[in-house]
Amino acid sequence: MSLRTPGNTTRPDAGSPLPASVPSRTDGLARRMRGMLGGPAGRHTLSGRMAGTFWTPMRVLIAVTTLSAVVAVLLKSPCRLGGWGQPAVYYGGCYSDWAALYGGRGFAEDPFAPFAAGASFEYPVLMSVVASIAAVISQTLPFSDLNPSLAYWDVNFVFTAVLWIITVVVTARSAGRRPWDALMVAVAPGIILAGSVNWDLWAVGLLAVGMWLFGGRKPLLAGILFGLGAAMKLYPLLILGALFILAVRSLRWSPFLWATLGTVGAWLAVNLPMMIANPAAWGVFFTFSGERGPGLSSVWHAWNVTLEKIGGPTVAAEQLSVLAYGAFFLCCCAIFALGVTCRYRPRVAHLAFLIVAAFVLCNKVYSPQFVIWLVPLAALAVPRWRDFLIWQFFEVLHFWAIWMYLAKGASGSEVQHSMDDTFYVLAVLGHMAATVYLMARVVEQMLHPAQDQVRASLPGGRIWRDAQTGQGTVRAAARLEALGFDPAEARRLPVDDPLGGAYDDAPDRAPWLLRAHGEARHTPGHPAGRPPVR
Repeated sequence: MSLRTPGNTTRPDAGSPLPASVPSRTDGLARRMRGMLGGPAGRHTLSGRMAGTFWTPMRVLIAVTTLSAVVAVLLKSPCRLGGWGQPAVYYGGCYSDWAALYGGRGFAEDPFAPFAAGASFEYPVLMSVVASIAAVISQTLPFSDLNPSLAYWDVNFVFTAVLWIITVVVTARSAGRRPWDALMVAVAPGIILAGSVNWDLWAVGLLAVGMWLFGGRKPLLAGILFGLGAAMKLYPLLILGALFILAVRSLRWSPFLWATLGTVGAWLAVNLPMMIANPAAWGVFFTFSGERGPGLSSVWHAWNVTLEKIGGPTVAAEQLSVLAYGAFFLCCCAIFALGVTCRYRPRVAHLAFLIVAAFVLCNKVYSPQFVIWLVPLAALAVPRWRDFLIWQFFEVLHFWAIWMYLAKGASGSEVQHSMDDTFYVLAVLGHMAATVYLMARVVEQMLHPAQDQVRASLPGGRIWRDAQTGQGTVRAAARLEALGFDPAEARRLPVDDPLGGAYDDAPDRAPWLLRAHGEARHTPGHPAGRPPVR
């Protein structure tokens, strides 16, 4: 973006991007702690313009993520050195499905065990592919014979670390003028502790890249990434719910339909070969998910643990599908109603976070690594460090509570030598309450855009003050010109939603919204009914 001077000359930093938002100026907690971090940025500092230095914001984020990955490996040292036996694996907080499934699902004997007859690998197809590729690589390493499980764990962790870095980079690019919000993903305690439990970061990374592509107005490519993510874990499919809400509000169906087409096509391309060649193995995941009872740390499991103590009614496996999926359906109905009736158009990250968080809270199981699903969405939806750290505190508490709960069962220890079930239930309720708190903060931003720091940082982010939704490009151009930037650049900048793509600055056209709010869809200086030049 070029800067203009009165004589139509170009200043020396022509072509530089709009300065990045600085957390020490915009975030309350960071502002209070900036003395510990080297003090506030100076008045003449243009964050993001790092000429003459190697340490650009993106490189800093990559370096911090790498350090976090090193910390994650060090925290798993008890198992890497002593093995993954019970109950030590729980006391060390280093349990990993990678090590448990390597021998338990036949990878040691056959790297492609998930695709063999009689396979019992209870994960989607693309995750089976990743697990098999990791097994092939680990078995070719020179030290694999000494400790095959460790070699398999190490290979999977290297993949995870790369995906972690990719997720951080994409989150930074998806955050508009707020690249430093991705620091939440880089240092998230939930990822440091739980990133090596399972293959979830594959789905997280694919969803993050897909959302970034959708923000770049490439809905078909975005859909392909969503479909690949759903072939790893089903939850990336939920992003389509967010896009559907925006399509209903704006009556722009093309971006949603292209994204859906890409999602379905990619999912089928991955799943169809196995569906045809080995339908029994392909169906293990769906059979397991449909028949499983209340899983660890779900609200249903916490209910059973509590009611068993007092002799009350518990939730049986036969009832659980109706209860869990019914509760999630009701949550989705509430989110849909809020999304299509609220006064101001929500951002994609707002809706995606609410839907995924509702799924996590209602699901049959809450595995410790599920927090990873929400971290990038939280950084994009509600990037306030105080809220983020409160939420992560309870997630860390839950991480240790579930392992201590399992350690008691594995070791057969008495309560005085372990942890009472009451603490475990309170930790589950604490993580749920913290997630609901974060959801409430997102809803607050949806209802009161003045609280939305992401929107306020964008050139057209204050359009809601004058009820000019759908005319933000014009107002953004005026704002940029007042700041000395070339107003023509407003055409290619996000106006009020970096991930909105075609829904960024999209006017509401749903009849009930027009009747309820009576908005005039024109900009001062433009006749009513005549759209401004874009």
